Amino acid sequence: MIATEKKKAGCAVIGYGGMGGWHTRHLLESDVGYLCGIWDIDPAKCELAKQNGIRAYASEAELLADPDISVVTIATPNDVHPEIAIRALRAGKNVISEKPVCLSVKELEEVIAVSKETGKLFTVHQNRRWDCDFLMMKEAYHCGKLGKIFEVESRIQGSRGVPGDWRGHKPHGGGMIYDWGVHLIDQMLQIIDDKKIKSVYCRCENITNKEVDDGFRLDIIFEDDVVGHVEVGTHHFIALPRFYMTGTEGAAIIEDWRDRTRCIRNLDRTEYEVKPVVTAAGMTKTMAPRAEDTMETFYIERPESDVHDYYRNFIAATRGECEQLVTHKQMLRVLRVMESAFESHRTGAAVPFCD
Repeated sequence: MIATEKKKAGCAVIGYGGMGGWHTRHLLESDVGYLCGIWDIDPAKCELAKQNGIRAYASEAELLADPDISVVTIATPNDVHPEIAIRALRAGKNVISEKPVCLSVKELEEVIAVSKETGKLFTVHQNRRWDCDFLMMKEAYHCGKLGKIFEVESRIQGSRGVPGDWRGHKPHGGGMIYDWGVHLIDQMLQIIDDKKIKSVYCRCENITNKEVDDGFRLDIIFEDDVVGHVEVGTHHFIALPRFYMTGTEGAAIIEDWRDRTRCIRNLDRTEYEVKPVVTAAGMTKTMAPRAEDTMETFYIERPESDVHDYYRNFIAATRGECEQLVTHKQMLRVLRVMESAFESHRTGAAVPFCD
């Protein structure tokens, strides 16, 4: 049922860049919220909003003083998320911050303390929990058909380097761990949701940008020696599979985010008469393909997913109708993994993790 304007929550967006525009477009079509307006530190962005028929407040203070606004979404450079969030919470607003929510655990703990003090909700925009590839891989992990899972690989690879805006500069929280890593780490912790983390090992890359990481390879080692491998690259002209999962009785793969999930399940591990095969300039029995009648192929189809369920949940949570999906505990855990990744790169060693 489409809610009336009176039943919808008044929302505003601080920052009218790429993601700010994304949020305003969704709010203009929302069935649970309506867009009161935006504010951006750049007058040209405010003027652009006006040209698009959107109210641009004269200042952040004017926006925060508007009693019609219940929810403020922060879509600014990463380094100013905490200070804006605190001001908005103290002004009586519920707050959504773009990712990464903060640049350190200490900053996040300070914002959470203000959220609890004011009684207003605070969360981060982990919109990629609605990605179909992630949802399918989570289903594959829990389907029980692949045996004991021992590794899940998740990667995003492109060839355009770090964007040429503030995302390429360290003081603003640039780099791929903060940009894409925060999403993939959050997804990995949602997939492997039945294990505690033992340690974190990470190597960052600086191939196209010397100031911030333009790629990284991160291993999250869970109890039972299950490994979550997260990889981001910005200099890859041929991308590896988006997801790959291996278990004692099978495997699952998603080649591209637009694909469904292909799974292979072992039906009979005992092949007593394996014939060697010729590969290139040699022979091998170890790598010989399995007989077709010993394997089963099945697919996990792409689910229906609506990213605006994020706003539906958060606005309902502000009214006490449910709990917010992206919790403070989850936000802290993701940020602790990110801090451990930076420390691992700095020291060149795995970092123990107390989960």
